[in-house]
Amino acid sequence: MDRRGAGRAFPPFLFLLVFFAFTNPLFSQAPILNSYQQNFIRANLSMKANILRDAATDEEAKEFIGPLYEFALTFALGNAEILRDDPEMIALIGVAARGAGDSGYKASADTLWQIFQAYPDSLTRVSVLKALAVLGKRNIRIIGNLNQYLAGQNRLFRDGANPDYPSVSACVSALGQLGDTSSFSALFSAFTASYPNNISRLALESLNLLPDDYKYFLVDLIRGNPAADKLAALKIGVTNNRFSPAEQGQLAEAALEQGLNLSPASPGEDRDLAELRYIAADAFTRLRWTQGSALAVRHFYRVQTDFQNGKVPRERFIEAIDCLSVMESAEAAQALVLQLGFTNARTEKGGIYDEALVLAVIKAVGIIGDKSAFDQLLYISYLPYPDHIQAAAKEALTHLKW
Repeated sequence: MDRRGAGRAFPPFLFLLVFFAFTNPLFSQAPILNSYQQNFIRANLSMKANILRDAATDEEAKEFIGPLYEFALTFALGNAEILRDDPEMIALIGVAARGAGDSGYKASADTLWQIFQAYPDSLTRVSVLKALAVLGKRNIRIIGNLNQYLAGQNRLFRDGANPDYPSVSACVSALGQLGDTSSFSALFSAFTASYPNNISRLALESLNLLPDDYKYFLVDLIRGNPAADKLAALKIGVTNNRFSPAEQGQLAEAALEQGLNLSPASPGEDRDLAELRYIAADAFTRLRWTQGSALAVRHFYRVQTDFQNGKVPRERFIEAIDCLSVMESAEAAQALVLQLGFTNARTEKGGIYDEALVLAVIKAVGIIGDKSAFDQLLYISYLPYPDHIQAAAKEALTHLKW
């Protein structure tokens, strides 16, 4: 027999192959993983969860634990048809799902979603959703599935059905943690659905975890959706510290424009549009949003008419006056001067006036400081106003700009 090659060294490529095989973590973990898999297969259903718990305490667990959890999840998926309602199977899934999430084993994401669909109980679904909140990041398919599930539950609830509240809550939280802008519509729908059990609060928290550009979604809602959605979007935006004053002002401006331009189709819509205007005008005042001067003037005249017709209380009219005071525009000053002239004329004829309104207008024209208010402020000194109103008018005169 020819033995000439007996003493030859390994070819270089073969040496590297052998070295790689024995140093590759996947190769080195295989015997340990196989051992746990065999124990898992041999164990009865009640003991399988313990196999997973024991494996997690192994010093070398990080080398194999993810695939072991996936092995257990695949087992659960394969037996869903006959063990869907079995408490021990549900407990096993809980351990495997939590483990997959804690270990960050993203390869289990698709299996977890299949289990979510195969096992309808709340315990399983909540466990799966908590794991997917970690494993589904940047997974467009998983995020899309969760969006669809939440949107479907929202529709069921709006139609009068009782959804799986724990799963809805967990899904809302998961979408917030995943932080993808594609979830805005489903989360906003959950926020406005009037869910019990604090789901609306969770939906708002999750909305606030989305990237900054979700302000544009709110603007689109304010401009294109029904009045109730407009109102909800405005409330989210103008009370949210994550948005800058300029962004809050833009949201308020879009809302006030809608509230002034739209004709309500029902009493409920009328109430929503009115509240939309009041909240937007209050934001103008708080933010000193001078870009909205023309809208603020229109709002003032709308509230003035409603007040004169007894449709709104005095406080609403004073809020509209205060809103004009921060506009610092000639048109805002003109509207206030006309109101002061109207009040002075009534006082001259019959001595009837609303003291709080008079003081609010005097204060507002003084803040703006437009010299067009001079004549009406001076005229106050000739009318039967009490001393404190006279003093307020004199103070306002000192602030006029010439």
